[in-house]
Amino acid sequence: MPKMKTRRCAAKRFHITGTGLFKRAKQNRRHILTKKNAKRKMHLRKDCIVDMSNHTAVRRMLPYA
Repeated sequence: MPKMKTRRCAAKRFHITGTGLFKRAKQNRRHILTKKNAKRKMHLRKDCIVDMSNHTAVRRMLPYA
């Protein structure tokens, strides 16, 4: 049986935590930062956990995680 392939786009975006959940970065932090206030940008720095409704899809993209 051949090896399963990892989706490289998902491997760069998601990281697994110690409890088996997936971390991801928040959106809206790439460009057009001048019109966003400092408080909003500060909260966008933090990572967040992938929702459980999407957990199986991410797990399928990362078979060895």
